[in-house]
Amino acid sequence: MPSSRPPDGLRALARGRRPRVLSVALANLLPLVGVVSLGWNAAALMTLYWFELGIASGWALVRALFAGRPSEIERDGLLIGPLAQRRVALSIPWTGVQVRLSSLLVLPVAAPILAVVWLVVGTLTVGVVVEEGNVSTVVDTVALATLALFIGEGVTTLVEYFGRGEHRDHSAQTAIQGVFAQGAAIFFGALFTVTIVGAGTLEEDTPISAIDPDAIGIPLLLGIVAVKFAFDLAGLYGDRLAAFDESSSLDLGLSYDPPAAEPVDGSLAEPTETVRQPRRARLAGALTTPLGHPGLWYVGGGLALLGLLFAFGGDWGTVALLLAAALAVPLALAALDHELRHGLVEYRAGDGALVARDRLSGATMWRVEPWDETDLRVERRRLDRRLGTETVVIELRDDEYRIPGLDDPEPVLDVFDRRPDRPDG
Repeated sequence: MPSSRPPDGLRALARGRRPRVLSVALANLLPLVGVVSLGWNAAALMTLYWFELGIASGWALVRALFAGRPSEIERDGLLIGPLAQRRVALSIPWTGVQVRLSSLLVLPVAAPILAVVWLVVGTLTVGVVVEEGNVSTVVDTVALATLALFIGEGVTTLVEYFGRGEHRDHSAQTAIQGVFAQGAAIFFGALFTVTIVGAGTLEEDTPISAIDPDAIGIPLLLGIVAVKFAFDLAGLYGDRLAAFDESSSLDLGLSYDPPAAEPVDGSLAEPTETVRQPRRARLAGALTTPLGHPGLWYVGGGLALLGLLFAFGGDWGTVALLLAAALAVPLALAALDHELRHGLVEYRAGDGALVARDRLSGATMWRVEPWDETDLRVERRRLDRRLGTETVVIELRDDEYRIPGLDDPEPVLDVFDRRPDRPDG
């Protein structure tokens, strides 16, 4: 007799999702009850969905702040690149939760983006179906439902994300990515509905803002609720598609693996040698860094242009201050970037590995084993020739590490089995 147990993939879908399932059910049951039993029109429904998007964005930022995995940030970015390489975190007492430095670097970018998405979605949905004089009435209509959504999302975050340790599997980016799909669902659902109803009820050349929210009947409102529910389910179970056998699954692009949460192993067998940039290389590197970051000079050019405006008014003291800042600010940012990227890093070479370690925090930034590299070479560019230093370049399968300005690169090179390519002469 065949077993009645569900397949492994289905069991995986059912595990550990109860708080989130209840939250999704609540978020879709409230508008359903409002439309069927309370007589909500399109204005009330779209307003509730817009508030729901704002609530989801706010809690997403909370989840991003306490994400357990480091965020993926390009190393070439000015200041944020070398800062993101330092996998340091602040532990919250008695919780087992940490605030990672890389998450703090993501939030100043993510928060304005989510705010803009929320405002744009509201303008193109609520702004179309809510009449100006009825704003307070519509808000009062959905106030209790909005409060219930806020509490439900908060409880789900506390129980599932923190209580069950889901935060350990997320970076700041993956913690907020679901909000964008939710915003898209609300926007396109409302856009489709308003377009269909507008085409059938508005006269030619009448602005879309003149649409009557009550003209959108219950069947169409229920269709909006159903589409929104489908998008919520896709977001809920999208990361579990991998539970099925790969030969029978579809790659929908819904899964994303954040960087590993585990710290890089910085231990080395004795004896080890420590290599650092000499002071002359640190100074020269700080002065030449602006050449590799033209954006710094846009900052300086903006300050200089502002000084030119004050020059027309004859305020020469302010002009001198701004011109000095136009030179000092790019150089200061460049010097700080170079120090974080190279000057404050020491390279520990031991038997079997090369480890880059931050001298300030003691955190291990990266580790390379002898078998990891695919190419090894030594370069002597113009700055190296002037300083009498050399630059070691370690190429990996999908990455590259560059160690510039070394007096003696031999301890680093001795870690690897192959001899490096060196410039002629």
